Amino acid sequence: MTTVILLVLKASIIVSVFAIGLKATFADATFLFRRPGHLVRALLSMNVLMPLTALAVGAPFDLHPAVKIALVVIAVSPMPPILPNRALKAGGTKAYTIGLLVAAAALSIVVIPLSMEMFARLTGLPLVMPAGAVAALVLTTILAPLLAGIAVRTVAHARADRIARPIGILGSVLLMVSAVPILIGLAGTVFSVISNGTVLSLVAFAVAGLIVGHVLGGPEPDTRQVLALATASRHPAVALSIAHANFPAQTLAGAEVFLYLILSGALSALYLSWLKRRRR
Repeated sequence: MTTVILLVLKASIIVSVFAIGLKATFADATFLFRRPGHLVRALLSMNVLMPLTALAVGAPFDLHPAVKIALVVIAVSPMPPILPNRALKAGGTKAYTIGLLVAAAALSIVVIPLSMEMFARLTGLPLVMPAGAVAALVLTTILAPLLAGIAVRTVAHARADRIARPIGILGSVLLMVSAVPILIGLAGTVFSVISNGTVLSLVAFAVAGLIVGHVLGGPEPDTRQVLALATASRHPAVALSIAHANFPAQTLAGAEVFLYLILSGALSALYLSWLKRRRR
């Protein structure tokens, strides 16, 4: 049953990203690579400051090892492939949002192994994530379906417009079908490891991500909010894969990753609400 649920979850991600590609162009996908200033700030926000924040947040608390592992794997993972839909609905620029998704995914093949080596030296833990494993996961869940959608739009623009919405809805339905049993199954496990410092550390990490991304997103409000959301939210499949590869016996780490996704999602909603009130 678990295998089926995980397959449905992966399918939902692929379908959702394909739907995003149906509304994008190759110019959108390469947007950040053609704007080095935006790219450097995004890398600084997501791949430099957040790993350092993970170390800083975990230091003051006597956290369960699963929480510390969750902070590490979340900090080095790329942005989640379903985030562009949320960012675009909130008013984010399409080119910047799609470009950030592609750049973060492509560069994670190099960034994640380097980040794991840095964490290993700083913490003394035997952390490793082969670039090949990262590349396979990123390619199948982000780059391939996104580029396939863009290719369909290139050769059949009108048809891509017609099918993008129903395919996007299908992806959302598959996500809910897979997420509900996962969350129900993990509920008891999550509550069993919650302590006074657990929720506080995860919340502090998410808030730090929103602040860092907002500040480094540049002067344009549309890019600020996209980078803030991307810095605070990360790819769950990549995070879980890193945790399982390095700590196969620490099953609670997966529960903490999902707890963080819930908390960061709630805080991101509050952040977007604050932006709307500020603009009014």
